[in-house]
Amino acid sequence: MTTPQITQLKISGMSCASCVGRAEAALKAVPGVTEASVNFATETAQITHTRPINALTNALSDAGYPAISKQTTLKVGGMNCASCVAKIEKALKADPAVVDAQVNLATETAVVTFIDGATDPQKLANLSEAVGYPARVADGVPDTPANHTNANETHALTRATILAAVLALPVFILEMGGHMIPAFHHWVHATIGTQSSHLVQFALTSVILAGPGRVFYVKGIPSLMRGSPDMNALVALGTGAAYLFSVTATFAPQILPQGSANVYFEAASVIVVLILLGRVMEARAKGRTGAAIRKLVGLQPKTARVEQDGNFFDRPIADIAVGDILQIRPGERVPVDAEVLDGNSYVDESMITGEPVPVGKASSDQVVGGTVNGTGALRVRATRVGADTVLAQVIHMVEQAQGAKLPIQGLVDQITARFVPVVIAVALLTIAVWLVFGPEPTLPMAMVAGVSVLIIACPCAMGLATPTSIMVGTGRAAELGVLFRKGDALQQLQQVKVVALDKTGTLTQGRPELAGVKTVNDFDRDDVLRLAAAVESRSEHPIASAITRAGPSDLPNITGFESLTGLGVQAIVERQKLLIGSARLMEQNNIAVMQELMAEANQRAAEGATPLFVAIDGQAAAMLAVADPIKPGTVQALERLHEMGLTLAMVTGDNARTAQALAGNLGIDHVTAEVLPDGKLSAINALRDTFGSVAFVGDGINDAPALAAADIGIAIGTGTDVAIETADVVLMSGDLRGVVNAVEISRRTMRNIKQNLGWAFGYNILLIPVAAGVLYPFSGHLLSPALAAGAMALSSVFVVSNALRLRRVRASLPDTPQGHSTQTVTS
Repeated sequence: MTTPQITQLKISGMSCASCVGRAEAALKAVPGVTEASVNFATETAQITHTRPINALTNALSDAGYPAISKQTTLKVGGMNCASCVAKIEKALKADPAVVDAQVNLATETAVVTFIDGATDPQKLANLSEAVGYPARVADGVPDTPANHTNANETHALTRATILAAVLALPVFILEMGGHMIPAFHHWVHATIGTQSSHLVQFALTSVILAGPGRVFYVKGIPSLMRGSPDMNALVALGTGAAYLFSVTATFAPQILPQGSANVYFEAASVIVVLILLGRVMEARAKGRTGAAIRKLVGLQPKTARVEQDGNFFDRPIADIAVGDILQIRPGERVPVDAEVLDGNSYVDESMITGEPVPVGKASSDQVVGGTVNGTGALRVRATRVGADTVLAQVIHMVEQAQGAKLPIQGLVDQITARFVPVVIAVALLTIAVWLVFGPEPTLPMAMVAGVSVLIIACPCAMGLATPTSIMVGTGRAAELGVLFRKGDALQQLQQVKVVALDKTGTLTQGRPELAGVKTVNDFDRDDVLRLAAAVESRSEHPIASAITRAGPSDLPNITGFESLTGLGVQAIVERQKLLIGSARLMEQNNIAVMQELMAEANQRAAEGATPLFVAIDGQAAAMLAVADPIKPGTVQALERLHEMGLTLAMVTGDNARTAQALAGNLGIDHVTAEVLPDGKLSAINALRDTFGSVAFVGDGINDAPALAAADIGIAIGTGTDVAIETADVVLMSGDLRGVVNAVEISRRTMRNIKQNLGWAFGYNILLIPVAAGVLYPFSGHLLSPALAAGAMALSSVFVVSNALRLRRVRASLPDTPQGHSTQTVTS
């Protein structure tokens, strides 16, 4: 009979005391639950039960009171290959309180989602420890001490490799020198003697295996005993077999078949050296994959100058609070997110936006922590500190993306979970075949072939193929101002067939500007604009604001202002009556609009602008064209997306005439206009049915449903928080050239992953048979275990080095006439 256990769960969705009864009833209805008590105040449920926890959580979800899940990140040590990943994930998922567990070999982390209250992060760390992989709960953003720890581990591994190489060199010379140079063999035999040579090799190899090579046995043998062998087990079996056979041949040759008492000390020692060397190279390469995170972390200054009683004092960043007044001197980094109170300067925000052109800052402007102040001094008020700053959120997003497991990784995990046991089985089969069918001396040749199979197999390369590319790709993307908030977006974005874009704030600036003025009847342009700006300064309409901004700062007084709903406005300025509005307003007031003004107005309207007419004292004076200007770089971005084979669509709530005019100018293929937010959902679904996978780019609250409904939602970073939280990808600048970067990096990263996987699987498919001896009938030679070790080590180095090529993806940002820059990805 199963022993009852008591579990406490955090639950959500309770709004009143009656919810308690319904939640308790749902729990008590689960077979095996003997007692259930729900506390409304603490929002917890305590259950005595004999059923798995998921039966309880399913019952609560069905009742509308889902259990709260939390996520934690564990730093895991001791992982060497993909089979380690599979073992840790299996151990974590065996806990019924764990919803999901994703282990990343490249970042050496485990991201675990678990039911809050049913377990805790430390218990999860203990589960990893129990299967041989020490783990600790990660304490947030990586910092300098952590980097020092990784560096120390690399140095220790390097020292062990050097020691092993120094000890292995005499072994290699004594044994292989005799095979390669017969005269040297005769010299050894004549001087120290063959037996003495074997004894020297035995002593040195024993020190190597007990010292630098001890790690393979300490980790490999226990994993073998648990029935879940890893890469260390393969090395331990291979080197151990070579060593024990050689020891037997040295001290008890009589028990071996005649002619088979050969020693392979050099194979055992050189294998250890080469695999350790491979791990050193791999560790150094993996260290470079996290360069983007370290660079971001290093952007935040350690101290800030805080104003207190009229004086400024240096204070640690951790002590800065919202509302503190800070001084930022020329050339300094901005310590935290803040609002400018006094001063004027230009700030380099390239670390956030990817744009190299400094941005002017004055009173009331916002500055971002980590950006670099120019030549001016600024006095600012802290608005966001600590984990709330833009920089901290960027780091968190990048970490989440780097730790993600793409859908393509699922197949890899299934294969690697069975890989090492299969390799051991193949090695045993190889030995058996050689013993039965091999030429004399069969035993040494069978051992060489079996050891070579064990050594050459490389689950390390398989395990590193995907996560290293993700780390480098998402890190480089962040440096270019593209944040992948969700890891699977990296894979899905390269599959997109159509890019749908919102209009206002995405394709355009989102703020109308005066686009043109045409005067008639000898009216002066500047004078008309001055009078019109004075009248429109009384209106709150966005079009009126555009005209006011275009006028001079010193405006005349007006009287008799009146807003004419749907038509325009009128007022008296400097004893002149002004009418500003539509052609219908002019017609109602019997003002003749000249043909040349109407022709200009129609042309502007066809281009997507809004034409307004100005009449002064009953006489037509001018036509003002107001338009929402296209963002710098939009044209180049859309052209590049077309070149990449993507279909472009516009989904907007604006009127169809304006949308069609803009789409015609920009070369957009498909337009859906005059739709409400819920209508955008239908538009996204229609595009998906017609073209395939859809990416939607937007910036406003009204875009959030479409961002969520699209296969990939891309939010403009200058937009609303709601849009950013809903999106899969965030462009830190408001520039659509970031979409080009996002798609290009997605494609290149996935291509890189496929190259890595092709190498990792192809390597094993081709070389395991070679190691087993399939070429022996044709060449008369078996693959040396030492050469097998070298090939195995190089395969992992190849995968990581190939992923590091993504670091060379660079942004080409020539200046544009608008003072901004063009951003496309090249390499």
